[in-house]
Amino acid sequence: MLNLRLYRTAWLPVLFCLVVVAFSLHARPRGVPTTLAPDAFDGPRAARTLEGLAAAFPDRRPGSPGDDGLAERVRAGFVHAFCAEVGRTECARRVLEWRFRARTIDGRRELRTVVAARPGRSERRIVVLAHRDAAGHGAKAELSATAGLLELAQVLAGRVTQRSVMLVSTSGGSGGAAGARDLIRHAGGPVDAVLVLGDLGGTVSHSPWVVPWSNARGSAPMRLQRTAELAVREEAGSPGSPSLPMQFLRLAYPLTVGEQGPLDAAGLPAVLIGPGGELGATTDEAVDANRLRIFGRGVLRTITALDNGSDVERGAATGLVVHGQVMPEWAMRLLVAALLLPALLGSIDGLARVRRRGGRTGRWVLWALAAAVPPVLAALFAIALRAVGLLGAAPAAPVAPDRVPIGGVALVATLLVLAGGWVFARRTIVAGLGVDRPDTAAAAAGVATLTALVVALVWVRNPYSAALLVPAAHLWLFAVAPDVPIGRGRGVALAAGGFVPLALAALGYGLALGAGPLALAWIALLAIAGGHAGPIGVLLGAVVLGCGLSALVVARCRVPPPSRRIAPPDVVSRGPLTYAGPGSLGGTKSALRR
Repeated sequence: MLNLRLYRTAWLPVLFCLVVVAFSLHARPRGVPTTLAPDAFDGPRAARTLEGLAAAFPDRRPGSPGDDGLAERVRAGFVHAFCAEVGRTECARRVLEWRFRARTIDGRRELRTVVAARPGRSERRIVVLAHRDAAGHGAKAELSATAGLLELAQVLAGRVTQRSVMLVSTSGGSGGAAGARDLIRHAGGPVDAVLVLGDLGGTVSHSPWVVPWSNARGSAPMRLQRTAELAVREEAGSPGSPSLPMQFLRLAYPLTVGEQGPLDAAGLPAVLIGPGGELGATTDEAVDANRLRIFGRGVLRTITALDNGSDVERGAATGLVVHGQVMPEWAMRLLVAALLLPALLGSIDGLARVRRRGGRTGRWVLWALAAAVPPVLAALFAIALRAVGLLGAAPAAPVAPDRVPIGGVALVATLLVLAGGWVFARRTIVAGLGVDRPDTAAAAAGVATLTALVVALVWVRNPYSAALLVPAAHLWLFAVAPDVPIGRGRGVALAAGGFVPLALAALGYGLALGAGPLALAWIALLAIAGGHAGPIGVLLGAVVLGCGLSALVVARCRVPPPSRRIAPPDVVSRGPLTYAGPGSLGGTKSALRR
């Protein structure tokens, strides 16, 4: 089935692609500097505001009376800052609010957004966003974002800016980013940047302090990232930089629990700023007033730099930063295509060889696809649980592991549906296809070809995701190829090895989100049920999983290779009557009597 000469030849383009990738690297965009010191941010006043808010509103679950009361307090602060010298009509234009219903950590709730607009000389906008709600009692560090927002209102009220500035207080940010998602519909004019305030006063650090991740492919524009990092570095020290593996992971499987995620996914350039990073502060985390002052100054410095600088590009950043150089997405796409080519050509050529010999490969492709049915059924079951209200809270965006209690019953029920789909639904489909034990070349050709084709489809959508699946395409090809004498045990090991990159990706997200295996499974279930994982992504993931399981089944059914031991030749005794060689007639010296 597998033509090793063709397979080895197909690796030659990889060398050319590596040269192209090396020459594609270019420098990162520079951040916008500013020489104006952010001395107007009054740290002690912000700390006093924080203490007053924490005492007055200790319970702020999304949509609760405490959340609504804090919204009214924020609105009064905006009115005091922006409406002192204007009439009622102009004040109504500068300070406004709206209500909406959305899914939160407590289910569907009516939420309230309060906005203050500071007109500038241009219609282009800089948006500063902070959420008010909290999952736990107190959560003073999480409330420091609202205190910083009110202090920024006092600072910006008397400042003339080039761009218009919007200060936005939302709810639903404790999990699911409902307020940030709703802001997308009300963004209005062109938005140059959105600065999401994290826990400005928290004492626990999780780098990077400037978080650019998106819930779609790409991240915040690099110029915006560099500008925020430069401003924070001037006030608080090095904000940290995302590692190369973490960049790759976020581009391969976009997921973030920060409020900047849905904004970047919708095309609004956004970063989150705060010492707690993406995860934010815990409920009982202490607050440092000096840190609130430092990071508040960093945010104000960022606003000043963006206001006086050139326009920030709107497109998402999809390249990898490698030692200060950017490798563009097209270079990664080219490299991944070259790495996939040997497996793709090898499997298609093997399929053609089997078909020429009369093998019926079509039914074996359907046999491999049947293994994708159980994951699809499990995903549909999770969506149905959310639709009928049995899953509990399933926000539309990913949530941190400690924000929504793990639903053990829902997890077990979904796993039972997955197992039942494998035992009953898959077996029914296999019986209908009329296929026997998968120990033929046709089964191997069907599994290998389907794997290569689905990885190629993933490559069209996202080359970073395909890069994690390329090892599986190669390993599963060798695991099922019957003419590769590797034995049953090694075949199963190769088939299992194809899942290693996916397991490492899950481990990476577990470390980034501080989630164990159970919490990570719960986050994935909520992401599917809440709609973050789209139907195409779920379907492709199910097919990849089905191909891997089918490869394991084919590898277990491999026929052991024939023994290579050479049997010793039979010993044949030959007498003098049959010997006709030299000396048989006595004509040699050795035959003469001495």
